[in-house]
Amino acid sequence: MEGQAYCMVMRVNLDCNSCCRKMRRNILNMKEIEKHLIEKQENRVSVCGRFKPADVAIKLRKKMKRRVEILEIGEVVTHYEAQEEAPIIDRYIH
Repeated sequence: MEGQAYCMVMRVNLDCNSCCRKMRRNILNMKEIEKHLIEKQENRVSVCGRFKPADVAIKLRKKMKRRVEILEIGEVVTHYEAQEEAPIIDRYIH
């Protein structure tokens, strides 16, 4: 997988259950998205994975034929990257 890991929250008008099913189907077909959460009541969709946020929003806008508004984008530090940055301390008890 290429690129930085992001978690993105978008606002999409999801009127009915069929809109939610269509959104879920489109998200599952995108290989770069690892996790997703669809909140129908709040009209919010959250996705996490290794992708370019603008590209995912554009793809969803074209497939859903609805306006997609990006509310929040956050970088995710993977477990491997967190281990790299953490200092290693060795202590010997005599």
